[in-house]
Amino acid sequence: MIRHTVVFKLKHDKGSLAENDFLKSIRKLSDIPTVKKFECLRQISKKNTYDFGVSMEFSNEKDYQEYNNHPAHVLFVKSRWIPEVEEFMEIDYEPLD
Repeated sequence: MIRHTVVFKLKHDKGSLAENDFLKSIRKLSDIPTVKKFECLRQISKKNTYDFGVSMEFSNEKDYQEYNNHPAHVLFVKSRWIPEVEEFMEIDYEPLD
């Protein structure tokens, strides 16, 4: 199992229509067949400057790569992520045991 997580801060004003549209759009990534346990999250810690996060799981490396190369993901990164995300950190995990 692989858990793919990303925390991010948008270029949009908080609570704006543009912010809401982006968050609605990112949820569509859950439609990619290999994605499991998708969550879109609001970050609440005062220990960093990120505002949102996404978390999803994949059964294995093959499924994760299928997601990375899926046309819907590639298009989202090009048309939404790159122009609208100010900063982010991506962390991918797999269980220790």
